[in-house]
Amino acid sequence: MEGTTVLTIAIPVLVALAALVLFTTARRRDSDRALSDDASPDEAASPRSSRGREVERQAVLARTSSGTELARADSPPPAPYVPPDEEAIGVTRRQFLNRSAVGMMVFSLSGFGAACIAFLWPRLGGGFGSTINVGTLDDVLASISENREPFYVPEGRFYINPYPPDAVAKSASVYGPSVMAGLEAGVIALYQKCPHLGCRVPWCLTSQWFECPCHGSQYNRVGQKKSGPAPRGMDMFPVTITGGQISVDTGEVIDGVPIGTNTTGQEAEGPHCVGGSSEH
Repeated sequence: MEGTTVLTIAIPVLVALAALVLFTTARRRDSDRALSDDASPDEAASPRSSRGREVERQAVLARTSSGTELARADSPPPAPYVPPDEEAIGVTRRQFLNRSAVGMMVFSLSGFGAACIAFLWPRLGGGFGSTINVGTLDDVLASISENREPFYVPEGRFYINPYPPDAVAKSASVYGPSVMAGLEAGVIALYQKCPHLGCRVPWCLTSQWFECPCHGSQYNRVGQKKSGPAPRGMDMFPVTITGGQISVDTGEVIDGVPIGTNTTGQEAEGPHCVGGSSEH
């Protein structure tokens, strides 16, 4: 019974599917026939597969028929070369920045090199390290007496102070010949640098001494140490008097006199500018 039931259901389904296929095929044929009626007789007579070949053949005939050839255009002669205008071209922003950076670098290196050469180049004349003409002996002594302070020569970094004539005899055993020539003429040239640690030693107007502000070393009018940590008196330069003109050779630094030397007996004449007490 079950097999008969299956056949009973399957046969009508198959008949319905066959009828649907026949109906669809008939509709497609009617559509093709309608399209064939609208086309030209020549197109209807030719098979569908040959229509593309015919189109290509017609295109080739159209290209190769007389009157359709392309005319060859004559190329114009080359234009003459004209060099570009530099002002019109100008400089790009990148080129300007690059050239500016390179220029600044070259300028900086040139300045640094020139400074190094100037520092290392020996002085041929004038300034510290050479013989300096200070002026006449009378003018220098008059300036010292009027201002009550040493005659300072900044380019030579030294002071000139008078040396008492009555102390020259006691000085021969302490000072060397290069310094004695100036002492005998009545002056002494003292290096401004403190022998302790190299500070510049200023003049104290009230005490009439040289007093170092860095560590308190004190020296009398002719540079002999009176107190403080300095290992000796102020260093000196050779002095030459020629025709009344004072010349100081700053190329030769002479060590100051030993501690305890006091050939002039000059003591502080007033309050000190730097704290400390004198040593006798």
